[in-house]
Amino acid sequence: MDSRVSSPEKQDKENFVGVNNKRLGVCGWLLFSLSFLLVIITFPISIWMCLKIIKEYERAVVFRLGRIQADKAKGPGLILVLPCIDVFVKVDLRTITCNIPPQEILTRDSVTTQVDGVVYYRVYSAVSAVANVNNVHQATFLLAQTTLRNVLGTQTLSQILAGREEIAHSIQTLLDDATDLWGIRVARVEIKDVRIPVQLQRSMAAEAEATREARAKVLAAEGEMNASKSLKSAFMVLAESPIALQLRYLQTLSTVATEKNSTIVFPLPMNILEGIGGISYDNHKKLPNKA
Repeated sequence: MDSRVSSPEKQDKENFVGVNNKRLGVCGWLLFSLSFLLVIITFPISIWMCLKIIKEYERAVVFRLGRIQADKAKGPGLILVLPCIDVFVKVDLRTITCNIPPQEILTRDSVTTQVDGVVYYRVYSAVSAVANVNNVHQATFLLAQTTLRNVLGTQTLSQILAGREEIAHSIQTLLDDATDLWGIRVARVEIKDVRIPVQLQRSMAAEAEATREARAKVLAAEGEMNASKSLKSAFMVLAESPIALQLRYLQTLSTVATEKNSTIVFPLPMNILEGIGGISYDNHKKLPNKA
């Protein structure tokens, strides 16, 4: 194997600022001996000051003479802290909720909107969180705001409204990559609300209403076309059998009589009316001649 390829453990150690394997030196060992001697002299009173309890969801990063004592944080349980030379920092490993306040964003199509969100993250490396950044939570909070503005600034308003899950996933990926050296692992990012100006809301509502009306007119026109085709087919069927038209008349009469009993409309064939009209006209012409 190539000697230039380092192990994951070695790469992790290189990412930790202040972690080294140098010895304490003569002065360091002298101070260590004096501190340990002080603990022995003041025993058992000193034991209550040196023993520290670390909870299950916490880890302790111990600095001895300003240097991190081990590559891995200590805990949970009891740890020994020597007086005067040891200082420890507790780190909470539970998931933390970071609420992003509303951010004023100018989208790619020049629309001003306000977007807020929430980020869920946790510390997976206590040594990196303490040694690599001054305030890991404040840094993550500011980075989340900046990343949200940068990502949404490259999207149009319609893309923001329609693709919240994709945008949230891309923000999570960017945050996770940027905070990896800080010992932070981003678990989830959610966009809570997208606020647009009232005037733009009215314009979008009017546009949506116009689109629905146009769609309704198209559907009505298609329905009229289908109805006319059905009427044409019915006419062709009735033209082949005149008795079918009489049966249709009787069926309509039965329907009208069932719904409205006070009014009955009885349709008559046009040839009957023409016959009656022709007889009346001939009789009217013959009467003056007989006189």
